Amino acid sequence: MASSRVLFLGVEHDPCCVIERGVIPAITEGEVLVKVRLATVCGSDLHTLNGKRKVATPCVLGHEGVAEVVEDRRNSSAGRLSPGDRVTVAMAIFCGKCDTCKLGLVQKCDHRFIYSFADIKNGTGFNGFYATHMVLRKGSHIVKIPDHVSDRMAAPVNCALATMVNAVHAIEESKHNNIAVVQGAGLLGLYGTALLKECGYRKVYCTDISEDRLKLVTHFGGIPYSANSGAPPVLKANSVDVVIEVCGSSEVVPEGIRLLRPGGTYVFVGMVHPMSKLSDVTGWDIIGKCLSIKGVHNYGPKHLDEAVDFVAKTAGKYPYEILVSPDVYSLENFLAAVEMSKQRKYARVAVSAQQHSRSSL
Repeated sequence: MASSRVLFLGVEHDPCCVIERGVIPAITEGEVLVKVRLATVCGSDLHTLNGKRKVATPCVLGHEGVAEVVEDRRNSSAGRLSPGDRVTVAMAIFCGKCDTCKLGLVQKCDHRFIYSFADIKNGTGFNGFYATHMVLRKGSHIVKIPDHVSDRMAAPVNCALATMVNAVHAIEESKHNNIAVVQGAGLLGLYGTALLKECGYRKVYCTDISEDRLKLVTHFGGIPYSANSGAPPVLKANSVDVVIEVCGSSEVVPEGIRLLRPGGTYVFVGMVHPMSKLSDVTGWDIIGKCLSIKGVHNYGPKHLDEAVDFVAKTAGKYPYEILVSPDVYSLENFLAAVEMSKQRKYARVAVSAQQHSRSSL
């Protein structure tokens, strides 16, 4: 079967990405061959393409997406999928036996495999969504997408939404749970706002320095809160039960600590790059208020199951499709999609091998 894939060669190459065309090898027992329907450009992809995050090269990037089953060679106990079924897949495959897995942190498994992070010599090499096809390995956690959930709704679920489901799980049960602040109104922030509202939080504020991004907050049940230095303060110190950081900037941490009430919880999600050293924060800032600080990175199978269920149940309530660019970029125009992503005009920019040129759906 003919195929195409975008190979990332490394930032030291010019161009850093090239199109490679070839043939997909026959899949083996336990694997699933899928055709990529739609992928979205995640912020971590941008970190990789900017040299902020290292991956094995050459590789096929792209870990957010929705695909269509071509062939399922898993045994019947795994639950057979039919050709044409739309699916998403968990980013990580884990052993389930190491100490880290036994702690419940399967996404940090000592022997994990992560889609889009492996070089093309690892297995079939069809390890990322920026391609016509993927080979889903034995042990992959695959989730079927309900018919009423569109490709645009589904594509970012197996990274951004599943991660935010995990982040909300990290919040300790409290009799308060009335007011939350989400720092960052990108895709993670908007998903987080909707999740917290559905959990019963009375007020969920979402902060950002971009006025354009803040315009989307009300659509997802939140209250927009400008983080610009000249903006008047909306919330008082010690008035918030939970703060979730998803903006990727350590500069927001002192403000988050100021807002948290004694006994509050701070969840770090977005600072997944080396330029995230904390400053202007002392141990006493945390100890004096008896704060709980937790880091959340990626997710496990149960979080992906919940993410798909969440978007399915709330598909008619929240306008998920507006989060993905109306224009879909072809594989040949992948670098143009990257440049559009850097402009931050859309929460996610869409890429599909089904598009032969940039077009609007």
